[in-house]
Amino acid sequence: MKKYKLPSFILLLMLQIFFAAGAMAQYKSFMLNDKGDTLNIIDKNGIKQGKWVVHVDALRGEPGYEEEGIFKNNAKEGLWRKYNLTGDLLAIENYLHGGKDGAQQYFTYLGDLERVETWRAYNPDAPYDTVAVYGTGNNEIVSYKIVKAVPYSVKNGEWKYYDPATGRLMRTEQWEMNVLKQPGNAGKEVVATPKKKPEKTPEMLEWDKKNKGKKGALRDGRTGL
Repeated sequence: MKKYKLPSFILLLMLQIFFAAGAMAQYKSFMLNDKGDTLNIIDKNGIKQGKWVVHVDALRGEPGYEEEGIFKNNAKEGLWRKYNLTGDLLAIENYLHGGKDGAQQYFTYLGDLERVETWRAYNPDAPYDTVAVYGTGNNEIVSYKIVKAVPYSVKNGEWKYYDPATGRLMRTEQWEMNVLKQPGNAGKEVVATPKKKPEKTPEMLEWDKKNKGKKGALRDGRTGL
C-alpha cells in the first residue's frame, strides 16, 4: 500500500496553527510572520516581550519609520535597527534596560555613516549612582557625590561626526554624564593666530624719528626694546 505524504506547505501550516493555539494560551496578543516566527508579543500581564517590529507612520511633517529588536519586560534590550518606510537603514542602536547604552550608529538614506554616539544607560540593579562635581569656571573634578539613581540614559564617551560623502572624520566630542568635556576639531585645519606686535610708546616714536636712516643707532632703556 502506497503511503500518502502531505505537502510541506500543509505541514508548515499545521505546525503554525498548532503553535498559535499554544501561544494563545500564554499571550494576550502576538503576530506570526511568513516564516512562522512569533512577533510583537504582549504577555498576560500586558508587558511587551520578545522580538518586535514597530511601525510608525509619518505625522505632522515627521517621516515615518520602522524599527526591530527585542523587548524584555517592556524595555528595549540589545541590538535594534531602524529603517525608513522604503527600507533604508537609518540607525543601529544598542539598549540596556530600555536606555541607549554603548555605541550608536546613524546613516544617511544612501547608507553612508553620519555619526557615532556613545551613551550610558541606567542600571536598575544599582539604586544609587556616583556623579562628579566640577569646579566653578573650569572642567576639573573637585569632588564626587552619591545620588539616588532614576531611569535615564546619558551621553557618555566619544561622539564622532563624519562627512557622509567621503567618510572623513570631521569632528569629535568627549562627553561625561551629559557634560560636554572637550569639543574636538578632527578633520579641521588649525590655523595659528599671528601674535600682535606691541604698540610703540611716544618715546619710541620720537627716537625712530630722530635716528631714521642712521646706522648702528641703538635704543637705551629709556626708549624700550
